[in-house]
Amino acid sequence: MLTWTLLFLVVAVVAAALGFTGIAGAAAGIAKILFFLFIVLFVISLVAGTARKRRMR
Repeated sequence: MLTWTLLFLVVAVVAAALGFTGIAGAAAGIAKILFFLFIVLFVISLVAGTARKRRMR
């Protein structure tokens, strides 16, 4: 999922450099949403992993 975030970030930067402000804004918005989604899933994964380790003891 981090790959998709980086892909949309690159698309946004290229589109902004070429002057396509609508496309750049949309790609940047998608990249931002995917980034925060990645962070949330990462935190959930950390909590689940910690809970599983505590149960194993």
